[in-house]
Amino acid sequence: MYHRHRAAFRRPATTWILMGKVVLAALLTASAIALCSNAVTGNDDRQWSNDPAAGSEDPGPPGRWRVARGEVKEKLSAEQAREIEKLSSLAYLSGSTPAPDDSGVVLLDAARVSPGLNFFTSGHFAGAILMDMDGRVLHEWSYDFLEAWPDETESAESDGAEYWRWAYLYENGDLLAIFEGLGLIKLDKDSHLIWKHYSSEHHDLEVMDDGSIYVLTRKAHMVPRVNERMPILEDFVTVLDAYGRVIREVSVLEAFENSAFASAPAARDMPTRGDIYHTNAIEVLDGRLANRLPAFRRGNVLLSMRQLSTIAVLDMDLEQIVWVSSGMWLEQHDPKVLENGNVLVFDNKGDDGKSKVLEFDPVTQEAEWSYSGDASSIFFTKMCGAAHRLPNGNTIITESDYGRAFEVTPSGEKVWEFLNAHRAGKHGNLIATLFDVVRLDPDFPLDWLE
Repeated sequence: MYHRHRAAFRRPATTWILMGKVVLAALLTASAIALCSNAVTGNDDRQWSNDPAAGSEDPGPPGRWRVARGEVKEKLSAEQAREIEKLSSLAYLSGSTPAPDDSGVVLLDAARVSPGLNFFTSGHFAGAILMDMDGRVLHEWSYDFLEAWPDETESAESDGAEYWRWAYLYENGDLLAIFEGLGLIKLDKDSHLIWKHYSSEHHDLEVMDDGSIYVLTRKAHMVPRVNERMPILEDFVTVLDAYGRVIREVSVLEAFENSAFASAPAARDMPTRGDIYHTNAIEVLDGRLANRLPAFRRGNVLLSMRQLSTIAVLDMDLEQIVWVSSGMWLEQHDPKVLENGNVLVFDNKGDDGKSKVLEFDPVTQEAEWSYSGDASSIFFTKMCGAAHRLPNGNTIITESDYGRAFEVTPSGEKVWEFLNAHRAGKHGNLIATLFDVVRLDPDFPLDWLE
């Protein structure tokens, strides 16, 4: 059901804001400065090229981490190496949920949908699809992991090498694609490789007007101040130039340590191994909220940490976390600032174990709108999930585990629905994951299709 309201939710919201010397602080409900323990290679083996001719239902925490190599691996004990091997086997399944009988676009209310084209990635292949509102495929891109990195045969065996976790489409038909926990590639409209970057990129990225790319990366290594015995997984916000070369990196771990939240009482009791942060979304802020919340100034970065059930703002200049909020959602994904200054969040488990999409005012912490489905439309995804506000006020929601995307009006009426046609399993009874369905504006340039 939908709600337009200013009401308290089941758990009270908690927000911390750091503005100069002013700190409004409380406990992080699921926070730890000591981060996770998973396997990803370090950053010393980056590769890039700007030559276009270069050529079970509960699988565990989402994501894909591969075995640490080189110096990092040689320094690990047998127990540490076994732990990394164990964690590296955890990933999304391409098809993990019972499939419905129908497929394709099963609902279209042409008079009330927000028009445009649909761009998405699916767990069944390493590629992306451009589709019209009726479900007709207009274009596909694809590129295999071993085409980009032929020497990385060990990593090629991971699930993260079998699909693109996220993709971004440029107006000329080029795109960026993330092999989850492995690397990032840029292709042209004909799926020719433009460049590649191998630094355990994962989950999400954003492209800026100057061509630079903000992307999540991670590194598995020993950090004795966090865990003297076992390796931990450290997330970074990495900035690349338009050719995939590193401009800078900021550690999310160190940003918390350097902030007022390092001494939060909850942090003292948190475990220091396992995928505790699981940063899964990034948005570079444009400053529209800065007059109300200075922490949201232009150039700062909004992050989502799934395992902490927390969203936070990272000041890239100070390399500090300057704002944190939790309490209205659980294991969330995909927060983003809307045109009206509110924040939209995909809440995976916060509605009594069900999923919902929540719009809230980050200043007052009051809920302005939410959607959680109804008795005739079950709505839940344990992993992934995304929501986008459309120009006409509707919201497109991706229910990833069930391979479904649908559009609802502000009053919660469903006006468009798509079910992934790609199935898996012995009898084709599993549906491939939909990671994110993005609605492109009707005026998005398509002359390159010709």
